Amino acid sequence: MSAIRRKVFALAMFVAFVAAASPLFAQNSLDQIKAAGVIKIGTEGSYAPFTYHDSTGALVGFDVEIAREVAKRLGVRAEFIEGKWDGLIAGLDARRYDIVANEVTITEARKAKFDFSKPYIVSKAVLIVRESEKAIKSFADLKGKKSGQALTSNFGRLAQENGAILVGVDGFNQSVDLLLSGRVDATINDSLSYLDFKKQKPDAKLKVVASLESAEAQGIIMRKGNPELLAAIDKALADAKADGTYLAISMKYFGEDVSN
Repeated sequence: MSAIRRKVFALAMFVAFVAAASPLFAQNSLDQIKAAGVIKIGTEGSYAPFTYHDSTGALVGFDVEIAREVAKRLGVRAEFIEGKWDGLIAGLDARRYDIVANEVTITEARKAKFDFSKPYIVSKAVLIVRESEKAIKSFADLKGKKSGQALTSNFGRLAQENGAILVGVDGFNQSVDLLLSGRVDATINDSLSYLDFKKQKPDAKLKVVASLESAEAQGIIMRKGNPELLAAIDKALADAKADGTYLAISMKYFGEDVSN
């Protein structure tokens, strides 16, 4: 076979391959999820009350129930894949899961690389210290102090901006454990997580000494380029709010509507 004929043959084989594979490439993520009958969801599993394990070991929490409700309305099963916060969003790039439901704050930096659903919860950052703490009264007082933080979280960034020495943790529970044991001086964390913690452990010797006035919105995060999936998730969230399902879940975990 001459060199020209070999090139023509190779080109013909490539065209045939592309033609055969085109239905697969044409499928969007929503089509693939529905065909598989399951949506894979990245979450921590250690961030009460959003995503954690109860006394029986079952995965529960506000975000877990919201994600399950979204999956149900998409007509598929929810499959949760747990991981540490610092690698959770990176797991989207690695295609370990389809979405992440873990109270992920919507930021411009994240929006540049990923898509977010419409916000489904808002929260404030609070500065938590031991009850006996006298020196830390504001975020500025964190300068030179040890703060227990998930290193790539917005809370960790805020602590660092105020001069804190960051001590890495896997989630809220570990940051509180380090604080109570005296291994860190403070933690900046979610106001709703703290309220849930105090509800569960009212005698814990902790207090909030400062909070940010501005609230932050959180959404379900996914890879870019999947408009059908994004629209379907937005619709599922809107429908859950409209029929009262969202409010029931919100009241269960927080005793109030946390959507705005």
